[in-house]
Amino acid sequence: MSVLVYTESENGSFKKTAYEVASYAKGVADMMGTDVAAISFNANDAGDLGTYGVNRLHNVSDSKLDKFNAAAYANAIAQAAKAEGAKVVVISSSADSRYLGSLVSVHLEAGYVSNVTELPSSTDPFTVKRTVFTNKAFSNTAITTDVKLVGLSKNAYGLKENATECAVQSFEPSLNDNDFSVTVQSVDKATDKVTIADAEVVVSAGRGMKGPENWGMIEELADVLGAATACSKPVSDLGWRPHGEHVGQTGKPVASNLYIAIGISGAIQHLAGINSSKVKVVINTDPEAPFFKAADYGVVGDAFEVVPALIDKLKAFKAANA
Repeated sequence: MSVLVYTESENGSFKKTAYEVASYAKGVADMMGTDVAAISFNANDAGDLGTYGVNRLHNVSDSKLDKFNAAAYANAIAQAAKAEGAKVVVISSSADSRYLGSLVSVHLEAGYVSNVTELPSSTDPFTVKRTVFTNKAFSNTAITTDVKLVGLSKNAYGLKENATECAVQSFEPSLNDNDFSVTVQSVDKATDKVTIADAEVVVSAGRGMKGPENWGMIEELADVLGAATACSKPVSDLGWRPHGEHVGQTGKPVASNLYIAIGISGAIQHLAGINSSKVKVVINTDPEAPFFKAADYGVVGDAFEVVPALIDKLKAFKAANA
């Protein structure tokens, strides 16, 4: 009766979210007096999973699953859960896993709770804390079904090392043509940039930048910090930046460790999408901008003066500590 965790990978390598959900699953397993099993698709090396408490990895090796396929992945995860007799299944809050959640829930007849932020406060009844109302409040939710499906919020639990030996075994789920009724023809993504979903730090800017020609310093600051770049909805609507960078209630949600907002007033829709970020820094010329009320740190000043100075300081710091 193990805890099963779905560990996401890309090009054979595990994502950071895989280690976070593994850490969380280990915490749940300790509370329940059991161990942790994982399932992944076409992963090359399971060694690091053992660092975070995974005892067994069911690795599915199938070229048809090189690209994410929600129906096939959900079916395989459900079969692994049944093989393990798992009463708790843990997934992340990535876009792919959110898509998977409802499908896995149906396969296992499991209650599904997303946006979970902490270990269960109780295992009988199984009760978890989750964010609600676009991260404005918390709810303690009891899952009463025999199998429980937990979706962990990004950066909510962190990485917790709990070294154990991870045994890797091949897993061959029974998949049929219906699982492949939708196929992915191609995936286009930038390979030289940090994605918003995986970023620990996000540098975001709004109409205060005055035009797309001024985005160079935003990208330079992001480069120095190893951060992803993002923007407000008006900026993407104006075509200054791609829609894939739009964060907010109607864009991509952000749960980074550090979110830097430059020239963004802080409309409620934008704040709803970034509220889960741990530390928020605002740079704006308007001291009355709504964003300052939500910020942990604020700089009232002209971005065209503040940002270049910040870049210079960060570069000097990195050079001194190289």
